[in-house]
Amino acid sequence: MPTSSRTRLVAAAFELFERQGYDATTIDDIAGLAGTGRSTFFRHFRGKEDVVLPDHDVVLGRVADRLTVASPEGREIALREATGIVLHHYLAEGATARARYRLASTVPAIRDREIASGQRYLRLFVRYVHEWLDAEPNGPLRAEMVAAGVVIAHNHVLRRWLREEIDDEGATRELDQALDLALVHLHASPAGAAGPPTVVITHDGAAVEHVLRRVRDALTAPSPGTATP
Repeated sequence: MPTSSRTRLVAAAFELFERQGYDATTIDDIAGLAGTGRSTFFRHFRGKEDVVLPDHDVVLGRVADRLTVASPEGREIALREATGIVLHHYLAEGATARARYRLASTVPAIRDREIASGQRYLRLFVRYVHEWLDAEPNGPLRAEMVAAGVVIAHNHVLRRWLREEIDDEGATRELDQALDLALVHLHASPAGAAGPPTVVITHDGAAVEHVLRRVRDALTAPSPGTATP
């Protein structure tokens, strides 16, 4: 199957970086191995760093599109799906994403660009969550916490996948679990809405777990009259 010149340039760059090192590889080397010229290289990329980085502009656009159409009732789903868009872009890259991760650990220029790209995702999430929560109690603070939590959750799972500690299925599952923690402030109740604390006194020497279970059963019973003492 024919491949685009961009695809060939990316493949050539990674092959050369792995074989002879990032600093020793020139743009002419990359273009030559890809069967193109310098002018073709610069039509697609501004420099060597751009060859190895994913097309963040495209991914950011897809994330923004998903968040833009979120309804008030569907904001959590939108955040989960938007974060999944980013993760699955890396999963689709497969070995290329892992090769980039290895390069970033040794090439400061690539590491710095990846960090800067992460900040772009954070700013995007902050912008939308701020719009959603700004008028709610503690909304601005909660928005910052939600947006930062989403990015941290994604990066934690992505790093585990890049280090091959989990496979694609595991990454998808762990992201969903990590987002459970990251999104706890999205639907936070106003201060004081939970009511005063409840004090429980017991004299029968029951284990704490048993007492907690009995209290929980009583609180979740259909009506006070049906609770079992």
